[in-house]
Amino acid sequence: MHLKSDDARWGSMAKFFHWAVVILLLVQATIGLVMVQLPKRPSVIPWFNFHKSLGLTILLLALLRLLWRAFDRHPLPPLAMPRWQVLGARAGHVLLYGLLFAVPLTGWLFDSASSLRPLFWWDLVKMPNLTGGPNADLKPIAQVAHLWLFLALAAVAAGHAAAALAHHFVQRDDVLRRMLPGRRSLSTPNQESSP
Repeated sequence: MHLKSDDARWGSMAKFFHWAVVILLLVQATIGLVMVQLPKRPSVIPWFNFHKSLGLTILLLALLRLLWRAFDRHPLPPLAMPRWQVLGARAGHVLLYGLLFAVPLTGWLFDSASSLRPLFWWDLVKMPNLTGGPNADLKPIAQVAHLWLFLALAAVAAGHAAAALAHHFVQRDDVLRRMLPGRRSLSTPNQESSP
């Protein structure tokens, strides 16, 4: 398995970032949706702290993934892939990256505006307060933004997964297969240069 990507497949580093973010997002979404239903008592604080630390970890992985992507070549689209799909895939990736940053940042902003307690990343690093202290005006805005951006991320990620499955089962190309962990593309590269 090659560390870097080539014209036909994603490299192991790109796959690691992709699947690590996918798994952490699924865990994060589950925890986030469950913890807001829990009664407000001190015993739930560890769940909120875990949610915050996991969100900051996803933010860090998204940043590292974007930096890696800037220096890593990308597999070329299949020759038969219509231009509208190529452009749609690019737009979808831009939207995914934007949301991967926006969701944890609005969560951090909400925590800062709440200022209930200092924010620690995994009890190791004290994170700066983005608002300088409690901000009653900003708190509800950040909270609502965090929720709606999460819902947007869930919708875009679901669309991304559906498109990958459609490529695999309907168009029967290598788009999904070349991102699967530990797998190589099974077909001969049927590629064209990027538009």
